[in-house]
Amino acid sequence: MLAQITLNGTRVQYKVTGEGAPVILLHGWGCNIATMASIEAILAPHFKVYTLDFPGFGGSDTPTEVWGVEEYTQMLERFVNEQHIENPILIGHSFGGRVSILYGSRNEVRKIVLVDAAGAKPRRPLKYYCKVYSYKLYKRFLYLTMGKERAEEKLEARRRTAGSADYNALTGMMRRILVKVVNEYLEEEMTRIKCPVQLIWGANDKDTRLREAKVMLKRIPNARLDVIEDAGHYSFLDNPFRFRSYLTAFLKQEIYGK
Repeated sequence: MLAQITLNGTRVQYKVTGEGAPVILLHGWGCNIATMASIEAILAPHFKVYTLDFPGFGGSDTPTEVWGVEEYTQMLERFVNEQHIENPILIGHSFGGRVSILYGSRNEVRKIVLVDAAGAKPRRPLKYYCKVYSYKLYKRFLYLTMGKERAEEKLEARRRTAGSADYNALTGMMRRILVKVVNEYLEEEMTRIKCPVQLIWGANDKDTRLREAKVMLKRIPNARLDVIEDAGHYSFLDNPFRFRSYLTAFLKQEIYGK
């Protein structure tokens, strides 16, 4: 059953199923509660599962200010407090992994599962940096020659042409939020996570590459990595049987009591 709660001035949609120890499912960018349904189905017979629509997605309102990972994490902290959740298990996919990392670095968490998660700084080719710095020079030139309003029109046209699919699918506030969160890296915060962490990764992930999982494996003190060879960024959908085996093995003490 879907419910709503106002957190930090923003209406958030969430769902609760099952009974038992608390698990919180945090979806990736551009997704919603429905994306995590297959994971919910695995866990609901054994746990009390909370699934949230991040603000800006699904049935939740869009923030009225530019949020970063910090603001999304504060929202989750408020949710946990208001729902009286103690020592939850966090499962974060992609962007949900960023929030799980930051939350877990400063709060009591039983376990964390990071699925094709974002948060480690990717290795960029030289072409990428050339593109970034040429854009900055172009922006400065436009501001100097034609003023802010006209310059922004030109820059937006260039962003639509060169921007990612995620960027082009968004408008207004959510575009500004995306620009902020994709440049927030959490490698220092990873070192402060005290609970056991399971990394589950698609070997063919082109969005958060396997190299980034290996960075997390190195930075997080009590982490392990399992790779699904025939899967991409949505490893839990690409190979649900292998994903289930890794997830339930990691949570076997909570599921089976041993």
